[in-house]
This record gives sequence, C-alpha cells and structure tokens, in this order.
Amino acid sequence: MDSVNTLFLLSGFLLALSILASRLSSLFGLPLLVIFLALGMLAGEQGILGIRFDDYSLAFIIGHLALALILLDGGLRTRLSTFRSAFKPAMSLASVGVFLTAGFTGLIAMWVFNLSLIEGLLIGAIVGSTDAAAVFSMLNGRGVNINERVSATLEIESGTNDPMAIFLTIMLIELLVGDIGGIVETLLFLVQQFGVGIVAGLGGGMLIARLMRWVDLEPGLYALLALALGFFVFGLTSFLGGSGFLAIYLTGLMIGNQPGKHLNFILPVNDGLAWLSQIGLFLILGLLVNPVDLLEYALPASIVGLALIFVARPLAVLISVKPFFKFRWNEIGFISWVGLRGAVPVVLAIFPVIGGVEDASLYFNVTFAVVLMSLLIQGGTISLMARWMKVEVPPGVEPNHRGPLGILPENDYEMYVYQVENQTLDDAPIRMLRFPSGALISALFREHTMLHPKGSTRLQLGDVVCVIGRPGDLPALNRLFSGEQRLKKTQEFFGPFTIEARSKMSDVAKAYGLSVTPGEGEMTLGDFIATRVGGHPVVGDDVSWHGIHWVVSEVQGDKVVKVGVRFY
Repeated sequence: MDSVNTLFLLSGFLLALSILASRLSSLFGLPLLVIFLALGMLAGEQGILGIRFDDYSLAFIIGHLALALILLDGGLRTRLSTFRSAFKPAMSLASVGVFLTAGFTGLIAMWVFNLSLIEGLLIGAIVGSTDAAAVFSMLNGRGVNINERVSATLEIESGTNDPMAIFLTIMLIELLVGDIGGIVETLLFLVQQFGVGIVAGLGGGMLIARLMRWVDLEPGLYALLALALGFFVFGLTSFLGGSGFLAIYLTGLMIGNQPGKHLNFILPVNDGLAWLSQIGLFLILGLLVNPVDLLEYALPASIVGLALIFVARPLAVLISVKPFFKFRWNEIGFISWVGLRGAVPVVLAIFPVIGGVEDASLYFNVTFAVVLMSLLIQGGTISLMARWMKVEVPPGVEPNHRGPLGILPENDYEMYVYQVENQTLDDAPIRMLRFPSGALISALFREHTMLHPKGSTRLQLGDVVCVIGRPGDLPALNRLFSGEQRLKKTQEFFGPFTIEARSKMSDVAKAYGLSVTPGEGEMTLGDFIATRVGGHPVVGDDVSWHGIHWVVSEVQGDKVVKVGVRFY
C-alpha cells in the first residue's frame, strides 16, 4: 500500500510542478520540453528526490503510447487544405531528408567518437528525424505566426518522418548484432512501413470519422472513442508490419477534417491529453538519464549536436527541397533551423539497449545531449529566427471567443464574441451596422451588465457583443469590430492598399505607371503572383515587382483573392 501511495504522491507532485513550471517558459523564454526534461533529471536517482528508474522496457512502452497520442492530436489539428502547398516537400524531407541527415551526422559521429562506420551511422539514424511533440509544441506555443507553406511543411514532416528513422535504426542495429536480412527484404520492410501505415491510417481514419458523425454519445465519450480507435489503428498497423506512428497521425488527420459536432468535444479533451503525454514522457525520459554519465559524453556530443544543427540538417534540407520546390532562401533557412529533436530520438535510443548492442549507453547519452542542445538552441530562438528570416505573418483579426452552437451537422452556426474596438462604431446605432446577411447580435454587455440589443441601441467602445453567424461571415465581422491598432499591424505588413487579385496586370501596370510584357498583361494579378511562387500561394507571399511589394493577403485554395500593395 505504501508503494501505491508513494506513486500517487510523486506522480501528482511532479505533474503539478511541471505544469506550474511552464510559467518559466514565458518568463525566461525556455522551451517547455526542456523544463520537463530538467525536472525529470532533478527527480532522478542523482537528483533531489532520488527516484531510481532504469526500466528501459517500461520507458519504451510509455514512449510509444505518449507519442501515439501526441501524433493523433497533431493530425486532428492539421487541416487538409495545408497539404496543397506542403505535402510534397514534407514527404521529401520525411524520407530523403532523414536519410541524408542521418548520413551526414553519422559520419561526424564516427569521427568524433572513433567508431566504426555502422556505429556512427546508428547515432545519425537515431537523431535523424524531427520530433512531432517538439515541433507542434514550439510552433503553436511560442506566439509566432509562421506562413502556411513553412509551418505546414514542418508539421507534416514531423508527423510522417518516423518510419524512415525507425527503418534506419533497426537496420543498423541488425547489422551490428549480425541479424540483418537481404537487400530485398530490407527494402520491402521500408516500403511496408510507409505503405501499410498510409493505407491503414487513411482507411481507418475515414471509417472512424464516419462513425463519429453517425454515433450519438455523451459529450465526454467522443474523445475517448477517438483515442481508443486511434490506438487500435496504431496496434493493427504495427501488427501488419507498418508504421503505427504514421498511421495514427493520418487517422487524426481524417477525423479532424470531417466536420461534425464530435470535433467540439474531441479537440479540447485531446489537447489536455496531449499535454499530459508530453509532460509524462519527458519526465520519464529525464528520470532515465544519469547526469554523471551525461557529463562524460557532453563535450563530444555537443560537437555532434552542433554539426547536426549547422551542417547536417541544412544540407539535407537544401538537397531534398530546394532543387525541386519553389521555396525562398529565407524559408529554406527557417525550415533548416526548426529541425527540432525531442522525444522520438530518445525513444529510438532505447532500441540499442533492448537490442543488446555493445556500449548501448553511449547511444542513449549522446542522443539525450543532442536533444537538449536542439531544444535549447533551436527551440529557444524560434521567435527570433522567424522575425529575422521574415517568415512570420501578422495574426489575423479573430473574435475574442468563438464556439459552435451544435444546431446543424455541417456549416453550423457559431457564437462569436467581440469587444468593440473600432473607433467608428462609437455611438453608432446597431441598425446602421453593415452586418453580413443572416448574422445578428444576440447579446450586448456593458460594464458587466447585459443589455437587450435593439436597432436603436448605440454601441460604445469597450462593449462586448455576442454575434450569431456562420464561418463565412467571419471576414466581414472581423473587419467591422477590429480596432485601429490591429489594423495598423496588418497594414504595416500588407501595405496601406489592398486590391482584388482578379485585376488584369495591364490595368495594374497602367494604374501604377509600370511596364508589363504583352504575355503578362493578359494575366490576372493573382495568377502572376501564383506563377512567381510556384503555384501554391499562401498568405504572406511577397513578390517584388518594379520596386513594389505585392503581398498576398487572402487566398482561397490555390487562388489568390486579395493582394496588399507595400512601397517599402
């Protein structure tokens, strides 16, 4: 009984401390995952609490469960629309990029640690893939808004690159222990990992998404059902020889892109479960580490880590992306920088321990040191690098709060809450507002008192209004209620003027006194910009033409709708 009470006491204390310590991330700019790892190390055998934990098999199981849940949540929050501009480069990074990163890093590790070629390449394979937990956490939690082409590439890459890293790690371990199969068998294993993972993930995800729309459950059960079926797909895929990690990410993708009331109940619960998984996983991995052993490998491991960050990853991105896809140099630079390592490499570093590889502690400690360096150096500077490399776009004007009403299965009505910030609305009667057809103000709050809005009710700055409308009404509502400060930030980025992208280039050239070739003159401004950026324009794309910056401010699919005009 004492052991059970001790388990509750320590686990509750560590989880609560990790959550409260997350405030350090915003105060000092420390990446959250580093804080969780550090707390795990402090609680370990050589730390303050002296907890002895060296069960690599249990850590391996916990790691798989936690990573599966994190990838499911990542898939749920990835929009299929982002695949139009990021799928191909992300898959190139997830396959060729991981292979090249592992190769370059392995050669450096071989030289630094005086290892054989296979041993050095095993270190490269273990740290070769980016980590979904780290990428999702850093991109969504650092207060930066990256343009869709770059952010989607990084997120999709991190969700799909595990099969290649697992394949390389297992193949090299088998070579070291003398249990490797033939070339054909080895290549079939790689194809099987990707092929079965894609088929099972997409197929299972579509079936689960349809079930979610059809079944009528208590609100709290939808998230549990999605999690249970996601784990089932993960297990079935692994049993069939495919990549369970890839499958569960695609399962989440299919569920998250199927509209319905189930998403209103799944997303908030899964968000909490994903955070719990990240905290628990990094605490466990921190407990596994012996700080004395880690310090022994710190100096040579730091050389490998710096080589990975500044040489291997940039070269891999350059070779696997730049020649084939129209990414700008600043975007290539940022993608190279956000090659975050996290839980996946540390979990892969357990493979040599379980596989009986000689001197397995070297792989684990070197990997842990490299992960710490990546999180501190790369993760800690994401905001700075986003601004420096000019891949940041201003956040769009959004309601203060929004939520579906659950009335319709598709295109449901939502409640939007705005605070009146637009100076022109001060003392304006509600009946004079240019409201979208079908939207209405359902409630108005002034100085913590609810008023019943009528056509004659005059708005005041600071009023809080609750508007019922549909997602298609958002652009008009955002423009109506947004304040001058919000608009000023967007105007600084997109420029003081916005023109329709359907305008003919010949008309644009005439209006601004510019010259245009006969072929370009017949194109629309939107088509001209889309051609310049490779056919997949995203908000924030900046095309310089005749000294003027034409900045994409609104897109629908692959079609540019509006363009900002900036003269500097």
